[in-house]
Amino acid sequence: MSGEQNFSSELARLSAQEFTTRTERFGRVTRVVGLTVEATGIAAEIGAQCVIETNNGGNAIEAEVVGFDGKHLYLMPIHYLEGIRAGSLVRFKQAQSLCGVGEKMLGRVINGLGEPIDGKGPITYDAEVALDAKAINPMERGEVKDVLDTGIKAINGCLTFGKGQRMGLIAGSGVGKSVLMGMLTRNTAADVVVIGLIGERGREVQEFVQKTLGETGLARAVVIAAPVDVSPVMRIKAAKLTHSVAEYFAAKGNDVLLLFDSLTRVAHAQREIGLAVGEPPTTKGYTPSVFSLLPKLIERVGVGPGPQGTISAFYTVLAEGDDRSDPIVDIARATLDGQIMLSRELADAAHYPAIDLEGSISRIATNLVSADQLRLAQQLRRYWTLYAQKQDLIQVGAYTPKTDPELDEAIRLRGTINAFLTQGSEETVDLAQTFKQLKQTMN
Repeated sequence: MSGEQNFSSELARLSAQEFTTRTERFGRVTRVVGLTVEATGIAAEIGAQCVIETNNGGNAIEAEVVGFDGKHLYLMPIHYLEGIRAGSLVRFKQAQSLCGVGEKMLGRVINGLGEPIDGKGPITYDAEVALDAKAINPMERGEVKDVLDTGIKAINGCLTFGKGQRMGLIAGSGVGKSVLMGMLTRNTAADVVVIGLIGERGREVQEFVQKTLGETGLARAVVIAAPVDVSPVMRIKAAKLTHSVAEYFAAKGNDVLLLFDSLTRVAHAQREIGLAVGEPPTTKGYTPSVFSLLPKLIERVGVGPGPQGTISAFYTVLAEGDDRSDPIVDIARATLDGQIMLSRELADAAHYPAIDLEGSISRIATNLVSADQLRLAQQLRRYWTLYAQKQDLIQVGAYTPKTDPELDEAIRLRGTINAFLTQGSEETVDLAQTFKQLKQTMN
């Protein structure tokens, strides 16, 4: 048999993937535009990890494949661009993003690659998982049927939260969002808390870990941090890793609370990547890939199939300029199982947590609480909304008492309702206490 026949026989035996792996795993940089590196001579899948070799003391730059055009491959470095030049060698590393997970992650702060950044030494991992998990068959999902005690009266009483539920925290900047997340971390009756801090300022990451969480909150938590100054690829990796870590602990039978801050910063990171590879901008400059990525992340949360634990999540969404019609706010409301609106007016009035019942809803609460609690919660919400709608008339004295008996009752109970909805950041109120105080408030 000739050499050419031998090659043809070998080629027929190899799968397409094996052939690509053996023959086209090296290439060269042809140009750099913005954050994007263009390479030729190498074939790799979207999401594949590559290494770009530089002349800076033998250092290599890790990059991820974010697109291609014919024979041209588009990569985005995970850390930085310095040292890359025309002709730099590009080498294939692996077909997908993998990261270590394990029990030793508890109490630690890591970056989007799973590397510790808290100065406490290396972490010993128990397993390696892919950052992109396989979607759960919707017919195999478990039912959200058990209440998860958050230790916060306003949520337990009026926006009851269930194990496996996904809830949005929608707010502008500076209305107590981080403090509320800290309260949820310390007070919620979950086995493990996984916190994703994506796109925050570095100072805020440190303050949240050291002051808002504290040693007590951090002891049963894993914090994944990707500040605003890291690359968009690293921010997306951190977002996916946050969900992978939560899935790992849930698979071991734990009830996991996932706190994610924020979906908006993830959208910004994906927009940067999409625009860099030529995606057309749509609403507010967001690219189509943004609106496909966010639901994929959210759908990884819930009650999984079989006898495993649950993942319950609070996702923060930044209403830029307090605009509640922002496209990211819209997609969050459409995908999540409810939302909690945080009000700047309430925060300015020192009403904490600044939860505005007008616009807030838990879509699963009716399946979780007794008929008596549901009736009281709905009545409280009605009085709150009635007062808010007529507040201007009441304050200027234009409302005549006894004109509307229901509004008269809302005015009478306004003080006790406000007292019920406010709570100190170090205070914990469980479900039983909440129901008791709710009945006292509405009497």
